[in-house]
Amino acid sequence: MPLSPETRATLKTVSTATLATALFKRGLRNQFIQDVRPLNPNAGTMVGEAYTLRYIPAREDLNTLAVFRDPAHPQRVAVDQCPEGAVLVMDSRKNPRAASAGAILVTRLMKRGAAGVVTDGGFRDSPEIGALPFPAYHSRPSAPTNLTLHQALDINVPIGCGDVAVFPGDVVVGDGEGVIVIPAEIADEVAAEAAEMTVFEDFVLEEVQRGRAVIGLYPLIDEAAKADFAAWREKTGR
Repeated sequence: MPLSPETRATLKTVSTATLATALFKRGLRNQFIQDVRPLNPNAGTMVGEAYTLRYIPAREDLNTLAVFRDPAHPQRVAVDQCPEGAVLVMDSRKNPRAASAGAILVTRLMKRGAAGVVTDGGFRDSPEIGALPFPAYHSRPSAPTNLTLHQALDINVPIGCGDVAVFPGDVVVGDGEGVIVIPAEIADEVAAEAAEMTVFEDFVLEEVQRGRAVIGLYPLIDEAAKADFAAWREKTGR
């Protein structure tokens, strides 16, 4: 089921932390990609459907600089075919010792209208990527070309990224904290619940900032707190 504009917009208003709780309620405990960080925390929330690229360990006789001359090289093809609004998610085997991509390819993704890029490896040219108004997530900077360790193989197949299974079309959300993956078939309901949770958490934070205790408030079990929340929603129109 394609990601609707409404759900995309809703997911831009919620945090990965809130989404993790909504997913946990559905028995999904391992959807937050481990050990990836935003290069530009001010690039805005990333939301898009996963378009994947899988790397395997490089073999020296097959993975020379000459492979980039092949128009069908999977890394280049993935960048030039990643759909508008999608997130390119790369399985780099959690190995950041060689780059998954660099500033030229990431800029190409941005210009094509991709929503962002994620690798559980590293990016070269990371200062340049970090200066782009484009969400990009990696493990750490890595100057060596991907060819030294990685061989790009498969495009838009199920992959593992940061210990999370990512299927083509899954909904990928990234914020200043990291990246989470939502199975496509439950994206609408998870987004709607997370939006409601965000409204409640905003109320709770306001109350705590005023000095209110969390017991009975978070979670909301106290009747007086429930009445206060209802009044707050009416007052704020939320």
